[in-house]
Amino acid sequence: MSELVVHVFRLNGLLTAAGDAMAEPTGQSTARWRVLAAIDHGPMTVAQIARAWWLARQSVQRVADLLVDDGLAAYEDNPNHRRAKLVTITPKGAKVLRTVREAQQTWADELGAEVGEDTLRAINERMPAVIEALDRRERPG
Repeated sequence: MSELVVHVFRLNGLLTAAGDAMAEPTGQSTARWRVLAAIDHGPMTVAQIARAWWLARQSVQRVADLLVDDGLAAYEDNPNHRRAKLVTITPKGAKVLRTVREAQQTWADELGAEVGEDTLRAINERMPAVIEALDRRERPG
């Protein structure tokens, strides 16, 4: 397990660097891309985004505020909670997200071809078991 953790930490660093490079032409970062992707499927609170990505709520709040300042996201009233606003993607944010996703798709296709379909399928079949086991141990309640 420890060896897997080292590999995942290295992978995370490499993926973040690659994500930042893909997002940079749109003036974004991996962190900003991640929040835009989370709200692309519908409005979410900052806390919901943080839980979905296992991030600190405060860091998501800072990113959401920056996205709102740039017109890529907006806050709207939450009918289920008076104080916890919903973060929603704007048309400008959706356009930025599409541009980054197009770059990511090209990158993923090229890297996937290099790694190989069989290897990727094997990893994708096994990785959820590790994530689910860790999630059960780390989630409160």
